[in-house]
Amino acid sequence: MGAHSKNTVRAVPLADTAPLPQAGAPPRPEAPQAGAPPRPEAPQAGAPPRPEAAGRDRYFDTLRALALTRVVAYHAFGWAWAGMVFPSMGIMFGLAGTLMAKSLERPALQVVRSRLRRLLPPFWFWGLFVVTAMLVHGWMPGWQIVYWIVPLGDPPGNQWGAQAWEILWYLRTYLWFVLLSPLLLKVFRLAPLPVLLLSLSPILVLTFVRSGPDNRLGSALWDLSTYLFCWILGFAHRDGVLQRMRPAAVVVLSLAAIGYGGWYAFSHQAEFGTYDLDEIPLAQAFWSAGFVMLLMWAKARFRIDFAGLTTFRRLDRTVTVFNARAVTIYLWHEIALILAVPLIDQFWKVSAFERYLPLESQWFLFGIGWVLIAVFVLLCGWVEDVAGKKEPRLVP
Repeated sequence: MGAHSKNTVRAVPLADTAPLPQAGAPPRPEAPQAGAPPRPEAPQAGAPPRPEAAGRDRYFDTLRALALTRVVAYHAFGWAWAGMVFPSMGIMFGLAGTLMAKSLERPALQVVRSRLRRLLPPFWFWGLFVVTAMLVHGWMPGWQIVYWIVPLGDPPGNQWGAQAWEILWYLRTYLWFVLLSPLLLKVFRLAPLPVLLLSLSPILVLTFVRSGPDNRLGSALWDLSTYLFCWILGFAHRDGVLQRMRPAAVVVLSLAAIGYGGWYAFSHQAEFGTYDLDEIPLAQAFWSAGFVMLLMWAKARFRIDFAGLTTFRRLDRTVTVFNARAVTIYLWHEIALILAVPLIDQFWKVSAFERYLPLESQWFLFGIGWVLIAVFVLLCGWVEDVAGKKEPRLVP
């Protein structure tokens, strides 16, 4: 995936990037999945999950909306502590794993084709603008441009557009998880708990034994290894494995994982230059593992569904829009934050704005960024409807 960094968006052009960290894997920006599963019923041990009632689960919908909001805030402010408060990417991969396990009750090929159909058209639409802009600014692609068609590897680009396309690591990782899920789910169901625990071993091998090649394959291996546990944890939630575990065991294992991830992040600040989890894959893997396990176990054990959210109509409506336009928000949010900078520069030319608006505040940039995200949702969100074989709408 190359070097991806979490720069705070200020008066910076598209070329704002940072060098690779000296050790470990490259940093990770952040990102989504649309749609959420209904509440599962615990199946018998070793049995496939039982059909669920139709309807949306507002608990998962709310987690996804919060994750997207935190992603945008992280890229606007660059808070190193944000991932510890709410590890958005681990949560998103966990939710996606649950959805994938549910979908694989249908034929695997049909499920994979459906996922590709929903993911690729919004990516192509977004990429048309980004690629065109880079071509105008002197970029000449080679054969690697095929990754702009199917992002099995990191799509290439020039420094001018780096801040826009560096977020594509998520789409690449999600795509690989989708392709591998039919096999992963079969292996998981042979021995659920051992497979779940062993899913942390790849990141340990990459960190302490061999880091892998320094190319697209190496980047993919690091990302897959970092979030493999969270993805398989989604399987465990769907199959009722978490619900059958003893509460004490879940809490102890989760806190141990969080503790180890936090310790590793803070004890290796000198090596990575920060305690930001996005810069330290091993810490990210363990912190996300413990955090997401607690969230999903609590969901399964206490049957949390946030059904009461529907009584708050505006809030419930916001959560609905976030979930229906998750891919659009994720793809366009960096461009929105980038465009907010020259837009605010124009505000300085109006004396009233200069006098009464907090034009120097990052919070003001954050707010303008969300206004522009809303514009992109209106202008571009319909592509998600088309990809999902739904009637195109400005607002879902």
